[in-house]
Amino acid sequence: MATTFYQRQADAKKNSTRLIALFVLAVTLIVSSISVTTWLLAENLPRGRRVQMTTGSGFNSSSDNITLAALTGGGALALIVLGSLYKVFQLRRGGGTLVAESLGGRRISSMTQLPEERKLMNIVEEMAIASGVPVPPVFVMKEDGINAFAAGYSPSDAVLGVTQGCIQKLNRKELQGVIAHEFSHILNGDMRLNIRLIGLVHGILVIGLIGAGILRSMRYTAYRRRSKEEGSGIAVALAIAMTYYIVLVVI
Repeated sequence: MATTFYQRQADAKKNSTRLIALFVLAVTLIVSSISVTTWLLAENLPRGRRVQMTTGSGFNSSSDNITLAALTGGGALALIVLGSLYKVFQLRRGGGTLVAESLGGRRISSMTQLPEERKLMNIVEEMAIASGVPVPPVFVMKEDGINAFAAGYSPSDAVLGVTQGCIQKLNRKELQGVIAHEFSHILNGDMRLNIRLIGLVHGILVIGLIGAGILRSMRYTAYRRRSKEEGSGIAVALAIAMTYYIVLVVI
């Protein structure tokens, strides 16, 4: 039995839900790994070498080490959330235009008279009327491959990006199919979901960047006294753990 349009639509929604669940799982694993690594190191460091609190008292009991692990995990989660919110706000404020311009796109004038560009704009205007959304700005990328995308947070700030190869190699009917597909992303809110996922990836990468920065800073402490090196063991191991898990989960 042939798969219907509605069946494919339902499958797409299931895949989107699964993707979101996997991202949430990735964040959970990263935060948990950092917390567990902190706890294991705190438990195994010599009692006199454990990290000192601002009050001067050390983490000398298992309950103190659990508190330290929880604080570290909470800090990692806070960094992910703040990094994600920052990126989402940045993309939302810039709209789809920010994405298109960052990819080297050139905006096509709605009054263009160049044959290929006029054909594209006519199709975009037709699809906008048929779907009931504002005519989005159209950007062309200097690429020979056939590709297109929709970007933006909502239909009001959405843009369409089309490669030069797409305009030159496709006839009118084929180009209509490509543009109609991109309009479906605008109508179904796929762009908004993509921006949120981009924000989440950015938040995860913030942890990786911090870990890499800590590792680089440790190069300058190689000749410190042994006691100081042991006292910084948690920071080094956490940096390695953070960087490792970011590469493992994201890449």
